[in-house]
Order: sequence, then C-alpha cells, then structure tokens
Amino acid sequence: MEPLSLLGPIDTLFADIVEYVVFALVLVNMGTRWWAYRDYRKQARSDDHDEELSRNWLHEVSNVALVLGAFYLLSLHHHAGMVLSILVIGLFITDFFEFEAREVELRNDERLSSPKGALTASFVVFLYAGYLSLFFLIKPYWSSII
Repeated sequence: MEPLSLLGPIDTLFADIVEYVVFALVLVNMGTRWWAYRDYRKQARSDDHDEELSRNWLHEVSNVALVLGAFYLLSLHHHAGMVLSILVIGLFITDFFEFEAREVELRNDERLSSPKGALTASFVVFLYAGYLSLFFLIKPYWSSII
C-alpha cells in the first residue's frame, strides 16, 4: 500500500480496475445523456411543461458518479486522473449549460436542438477514458513505432 493512498485497502482492490470502471461510467453517462434528451423532447411536446423542463435524475446521478470516479482515479494515478478530471468537470459544466439552453429554447417556443456541446465533450472524455483503459490493445504496435 502506498503511503499516500486515499482509502487504504480499497485502493489495493480497485487500483487495477479503476480505469475500466471510469470507462464504463463514461459509456453509461453517454447513454443517460441520450435518454435525458429524449425525455426533454417528450416534455417539450407535452402541453403541461409549465415553461420549464424537469431534470432527468438518472443522468444527474451518472454525472455525479462520473465526477467521483474521475476524482478517485486522480487519487490513484495523478497524471491520468488530473487530465480526466479536467475533462469530466468540463463535461459536467457543459451539461449544465446545455440543459439551461434547452429551457431557453422551450420558453422561446423553439424546437429543442440537440446538445452538441455536451455530445462533443462526452466524446472527448470517451476518447481519453478509452485510451486509458484500452491502451493494452494497441501497446505492441505503439511500442514498435515509438
């Protein structure tokens, strides 16, 4: 056990799989983002939306889980965790403002546009989390070139 481990014995159990867990959380977050956007469109089409949308609780939980997973990765692998944490916090902030943009579109009686910023940010997070967790697949080729 490292002297700076955050959770002691738990770190020794999860240190090898935390990248895969974070990658799975990214995939779940992308799925819940699609689910939430579909839910927002349903709410906008209904007549009882009262000029505001209700947040999708499942997507909010997946956002919080992804942020906590990135912070936990930061406690184990400092460089990779810092990069991923910055990307995930950017995704979290983008998601927040995308929801507010959907509410503005609803108040102005416009058609809800797709969350392009959040989709782009989640794709960047997906690429980096995939790089962290699936690098072993390309490591032989990478090592022969670099």
